[in-house]
Formats: sequence, C-alpha cells, structure tokens
Amino acid sequence: MNIFKLPDLGEGLQEAEIVEWHVKAGDEIKADQPLVAVETAKAIVEIPSPQAGRIAKLYGNKGDIVHLGAALVGFEGEGSAADAGTVVGRIEASEHVVREGPPSFAAPTGARVGTMAVRATPAVRALARTLDIDLTMIMPTGPDGVVTASDVERTAKLLAELGPPETLRGVRRAMAQNMAQAQSEVAAATVIDDADIDAWEPGADVTIRLIRALVAGCRAQPGLNAWFDGRTARRRVLAKIDVGIAVDLPDGLFVPVLRDVANRDAQDLRAGLDRMRADMKARKIPPEEMRGNTITLSNFGMIAGKYAAPIVVPPTVAILGAGRVHDAVVVHEGKPAVHAILPLSLTFDHRVVTGGEAARFLAAVIGNLEMAA
Repeated sequence: MNIFKLPDLGEGLQEAEIVEWHVKAGDEIKADQPLVAVETAKAIVEIPSPQAGRIAKLYGNKGDIVHLGAALVGFEGEGSAADAGTVVGRIEASEHVVREGPPSFAAPTGARVGTMAVRATPAVRALARTLDIDLTMIMPTGPDGVVTASDVERTAKLLAELGPPETLRGVRRAMAQNMAQAQSEVAAATVIDDADIDAWEPGADVTIRLIRALVAGCRAQPGLNAWFDGRTARRRVLAKIDVGIAVDLPDGLFVPVLRDVANRDAQDLRAGLDRMRADMKARKIPPEEMRGNTITLSNFGMIAGKYAAPIVVPPTVAILGAGRVHDAVVVHEGKPAVHAILPLSLTFDHRVVTGGEAARFLAAVIGNLEMAA
C-alpha cells in the first residue's frame, strides 16, 4: 500500500484536526482531487491528492488530530510513502492518530512551575489517577502543604458538578501552546507610557496610526524588529517590518501578518487589514499570511483596558499594546486642559533588548503618535 502522510502545512504547524473527508475507502480518484479538509491553528486547509488511484484506507476520523508526517491516506498498490509538499526534517513514518488526549502545556524539562512540587503520598496519587484529577489543580489542606485523599475527593466532586471539560482545539489549542512556550522561555519586561493624541483629526484610523508609529519605533531602535533563537543565542535584526496584528474572534486569538508596512500607504494598509479580517472570519486566510511576523501589535483598547503586559511569542522580541483612548486632564502650556490620551504598553524580551532600547523605541512611537497627521 502506498501511504500519503500529512504534509507540512506551514511554518510551525505540527498538527491538524480532520474537519471533513471528501473521499472514502474504495473511491477511484484523480491527482489533485480534494482529499480532506483539515483545521490548523491558522486556517481550514483543503489537502489535494498527490496521485491518481484507488483509496485503500483512511487514517483517522472527523475530529481526530493528526500530527505532521503521520499517515493520512493509503492508496492501493506498492510504493514508498507519498508526499504533497516539503516536510521539514526527517520524520519517521507513523500511523498514530491522537484522538481525544488533552495537549500538554507543561514547562520544559528542568523547569519548575510555582515554588514547590506537589506533595502527596503514593496512595493519594493513585486515587487522583483513578479519578482523573490533576494534582496541581488541588488546594492542599494537609500538614506542610500535603494533598490528602479528602482534597482529591472534594476536587473530583466539584469537577463532576461542573460537567465534562472542553478539549482545546484549533486556534485555542495553538494559543495555549504558544503562551506556555512564551511564559517558560521569554524574559519579559514591560514599559508603559501615554501618547497625547489631542491633535488628531476627528475620525482618525487608530490602527493605521499605530502601525505608522510602530515603524517609527523600529527605525529608532531596529533591535526590536528582530528574531531571537534562545537555543543558540543568535539574534537576527530584520530590515523589513512585517507586523503581526492581534485580532480577537469568537474562535480565539488570530495574528495575521501585514507585510512590509514601512513601504505601504495608509489606504493600502487599511485595505489589507479589512481583507485579512474577512478571510479570518471565513476561516479561509492562507497559512502564509499567519506566519513570519517580525514584531506584533495588539490594539486591545478597542475592547477595554488602559495598560497591559502583552505576551512576546518567540522568535519575535517585542509587542506593542495600545489601550483605550480616553480623556484626561493634562498640563498644556502651563494650564490644565482635557486631552485625548492613548495608553501604550511595550513588552520586550529582556534577554536581547535592553531597557534603554525599549524606552527609546517607545519614545519614538509616542513622538509619532503625537503629530497631528
């Protein structure tokens, strides 16, 4: 049997969830005919057949999570495993499909979550396994912080009343994995300040002004428009500014990438943003538009909040957050006045960005925002 494995669907995408099969065992199909629709952390992707032939076996059902390089379809006939795209690195052939197992978002080996490990007797640990209870979720009541059998039973009763847990999938699954990686790897620090935007014309496009200001920050301090590989301690300062725009949708957090923002005018940037948002709502955004950002912008103030500590996701080293525009009393020409204020929060990876560099970046952003146009 000729095995077709799940191909590389884009940078960083290690798994996909089967949404719908377009074929069944026994079907005679043509090359490039749609085989299956899969959902990744970034989009719903249609995978075409790499060859013509008869389907012998489908590996996985709707809702199954298939890992990169795992068997997807078996074709009748002899031959080596088929592939519909370049798979990065050498991947051993596998027919393993993960069905409902929850993802692991634990810290890397050697890291410790919190200040101390969970303390419990072997009997209590066995009880927790039997009741499917994570000991780290339990507030211990025993001496010296020891988890007791009563603690496990109390937690099990509470969780039973809450109903079955929801397995994270798609975008939310990827968000959990990315945030866990960022939390365990990045040495994050945040600096905050305000921009007085009272000189803006009514109806100004806040997001476009923020992108323009971010470009000014990158020009003042190019080291924040960079990628950093913590394993090799290598930094790449990038000339082109590709901004990841954090977008909140019901399915979860999306970060589409607006390319080469320094060389595009406001009208072109707005058209690009509108098109990407429409594609995201339809879950049809191309995977290449969801990867490769060099710095990130989060305009969370469109919903609520003044300041935040946004999360830097490797390999990027900085994210600029914009809070809610509000009126505040300021000193203007020696007198109190009410001006429109835009709060700003800049989180940076302190492994490679100094506090001075971050502050100079933010100063350049503020200087640009405070211009009338």
